[in-house]
Amino acid sequence: MAAGKEIRGKIKSVENTKKITKAMEMVAASKMRKAQDRMRAARPYSEKIRQIAANLSQANPEYTHPFMIAQDQSKKVGVVVVTTDKGLCGGLNTNVLRLVTNKLRELEGKGSTIEAVAIGNKGLGFLNRVGAKVVSHAVQLGDTPHLDKLIGPVKLLLDAYQEGKLDAVYLSYTKFINTMKQEPVMEQLLPLSAAQLATDKSSHTWDYLYEPDANTVIDELLVRYVEALIYQAVAENMASEQSARMVAMKSASDNAGNVIGELKLVYNKTRQAAITKELSEIVAGAAAV
Repeated sequence: MAAGKEIRGKIKSVENTKKITKAMEMVAASKMRKAQDRMRAARPYSEKIRQIAANLSQANPEYTHPFMIAQDQSKKVGVVVVTTDKGLCGGLNTNVLRLVTNKLRELEGKGSTIEAVAIGNKGLGFLNRVGAKVVSHAVQLGDTPHLDKLIGPVKLLLDAYQEGKLDAVYLSYTKFINTMKQEPVMEQLLPLSAAQLATDKSSHTWDYLYEPDANTVIDELLVRYVEALIYQAVAENMASEQSARMVAMKSASDNAGNVIGELKLVYNKTRQAAITKELSEIVAGAAAV
């Protein structure tokens, strides 16, 4: 019964793995609900600050913020890559990093130099492997994103664009669609386009009183708007991460159950064959006597 003992050991090992994946599935389901609530709570703020920024840009057309001016002189492009800190979440990181790879090839084909900011361990490791220039990074964000941890690394790219050292800044992350679907996206963060700041066309015009002055207010507001975009991207990515991990762990638990069933069937067949062989030997021995 050496083979039977080995199969029993395999069954025990797969059962232990199934317990782990089932526990991870339940943890991911709990974190997923919190991450989704956090993501949905941030959406109204992002939408409202976008509307105010659009109204201010229309109300004061004589001033244009540097974030809204297209640059094409430095041949340098910034890329913000948002990924997860941990694995075991299916193809979530693979899909967004494939999108980043295609974008990097496209930009390098145009003769642009890449400066990257990595948010998440997986993206940092990927950028180091492909030899991209990582100017800053933010890792170990935990389950709750904090803007003060995010804006520091990204501010290097924002300041560089404002000084004319970058032609554009792109933001890549995984957008949350629903529990079963997450979509990798690559968006242009800077310069801000008219489509990004588009608001409803109404008959009335907006009139504002600025304190201390219009330029200062618009400068601060557009910086806050870009920060809100980055925070929303990280919140969407975290919600996608927990959803993808829950689905991946459920699939792993189901697969472990199938493997256990197959191993038990093999074990029973092996055991039955051993019993039949022993009975045949006993019968043969009795007949010989």
